[in-house]
Amino acid sequence: MHRLSLETSKEELFKNLDKDSIQRRIRRTGRAGLVEKSGNSSDLLRDFYDLLVITRSRHHLPPPPYSWYQNLADCEGKSLEIRVAYQGQKPIAAILTLRFRTTTYFKYGCSDARFNKFGATPWLLWKAIAAAKSQGALAFDMGRTQDKNEGLLAFKNNWAPGNRPLNYWRGPAGSSSEITEGWKLGLAKRVFSHLPHALLVMSGKLMYRHIG
Repeated sequence: MHRLSLETSKEELFKNLDKDSIQRRIRRTGRAGLVEKSGNSSDLLRDFYDLLVITRSRHHLPPPPYSWYQNLADCEGKSLEIRVAYQGQKPIAAILTLRFRTTTYFKYGCSDARFNKFGATPWLLWKAIAAAKSQGALAFDMGRTQDKNEGLLAFKNNWAPGNRPLNYWRGPAGSSSEITEGWKLGLAKRVFSHLPHALLVMSGKLMYRHIG
């Protein structure tokens, strides 16, 4: 788990971020003329979901249904915030955060890989951290990451290097994770990799009610 303490100044928070991987990209994005919009409106939710579908397609996985995020927004209200980066009128990256008491949680991130050169996702994350700090939050939780996901671990370590292990106990042992690590997932990913976005969304609607 990665958890960034906000109990210091905004300047000190930025100074502690990785200089090459994070600080430089945030500064470069700030000069790129991107526009950020934030809130929990239906328009922002739709732009977020469209980017999520693109991201899940890139990972060869179906997205959760739109209704899941709509219900989440309805239930959480102002505790949920969506941030979208636009190049002109085109959404190119988005993140979704939740606020509970003195902690802001980074829950979802998505982007259009064709615009990765702008570094919009780190820019949005920094915007979210700065906003959480100004709203009185004491911590920014970046969530859990699988040990095998080396790319995501490296990315989060550049923000909050003091990660700690999160242990699970399951009963019966091994029953819930075998399918996600076996040949079945590999076969499913090969199928999903060939589906157009509309069918991928439909697959998510059918499948997620039976998962977890």
